Amino acid sequence: MGSPFPVGGDDLSPSAMQTIHFPPTRAAGLDRLTRFTPRMGRTYAAGRNSDPGPGKRTAVSELSPYVRHRLLTEAELIRAAVATHGAAGAEKFIQEVFWRTYWKGWLEMRPAIHDRYRAGLSAAMTAMQHDRSLARRVERACEGRSGIDGFDDWARELVETGYLHNHARMWFASIWIFTLRLPWELGADFFYRHLLDADPASNTLSWRWVAGLQTRGKTYLARRDNIRDHSYGRFDPEGLSGVALALDEPPPPPPLALLPLPAPDRRAPTGLLLHGDDVAGIGLAVAADIQALAGLVIEDGRVAAAQAWTAAALDNGMTEAGRSQGLTGTTLSVGEVVAWARQNRLTQIVTPEAPVGPVRAALTALTPVLSQAGVRLVPVRRPYDALCWPLATKGFFAFKERIPDLLPQVIQDGSPGSS
Repeated sequence: MGSPFPVGGDDLSPSAMQTIHFPPTRAAGLDRLTRFTPRMGRTYAAGRNSDPGPGKRTAVSELSPYVRHRLLTEAELIRAAVATHGAAGAEKFIQEVFWRTYWKGWLEMRPAIHDRYRAGLSAAMTAMQHDRSLARRVERACEGRSGIDGFDDWARELVETGYLHNHARMWFASIWIFTLRLPWELGADFFYRHLLDADPASNTLSWRWVAGLQTRGKTYLARRDNIRDHSYGRFDPEGLSGVALALDEPPPPPPLALLPLPAPDRRAPTGLLLHGDDVAGIGLAVAADIQALAGLVIEDGRVAAAQAWTAAALDNGMTEAGRSQGLTGTTLSVGEVVAWARQNRLTQIVTPEAPVGPVRAALTALTPVLSQAGVRLVPVRRPYDALCWPLATKGFFAFKERIPDLLPQVIQDGSPGSS
């Protein structure tokens, strides 16, 4: 789906600011994790909602780009937090890691909600083609020309860096929906296209939460005093809406059962196909003899710099995986996978399971094509996902009550990166 929004240029490499602040390597992620681990306890709990600005955020980890693409795993973060602070001492940090997991599980069992978002986005884009006033208001918001203090700064920071503090994301979404009165789907798309940690579940469902759709009737209102206080006086926006009336839509469908995946054939000549949702396959248990390694690069609708960052992370992930497998990886487009399988005489390709989103859609479309070529595509679910996703049947607070039971199971397997 095309987009009429400004995309921050068409450079085919990550921007210098993105690369400097978020080097797309596992080594950089591990270094950031090591440096932040001492602050996962009281520092994080006390300061996570305040944003002093880029380069000054010592109370938040900024690990999300690495975890999103699984250069680091959720289990690695949780183990580091518990080992250093104990489960109680790092409770808030651990809960926030599990929030990301909960969103993924929730959407996995309700994929129709993502389809609903995509349909709403398409309708909003069509509306812009016929309503020049709407198109101009959206353009000004995305370019940081709304005239609202803070909001315009966040729009520019997002485009320039590929990142925003979580509280700034909430403020931005609330102002977009309730002050500027713009379609929430267009705001979610703006975030998705620019964020290095762009995640269909976390992004879509967080915007729905602000709008009062996810927890029906419960909205998030950005307030001037809250922004002023938690930005340490950097921003003092006037003219914000004083009310946040929840948007409405039909209730979500009941959760679908999370079905087990077929097991790989241990005897089949097998290739490992990594992708942007799981770039390194760290700790992935594959019961097969891996004879070839590749990374799948797709067009996922994000701006060129964000896609290039993911491609660089995938290249690094393949290097890491290849070192453990004794293989050299190659980068493939969707159209090159069959030829790669034939060249390596593969009858089976295993791939980390991709959750709802563009990678899942690409793999779903590829499956029958490979089947016609005599190759079986087998997704492999991580034990961490298999453990946690089925518990996301209700609201987060019901899920949170299960965290004490989940922690021992996440921690007990201490192998590097296992999740």
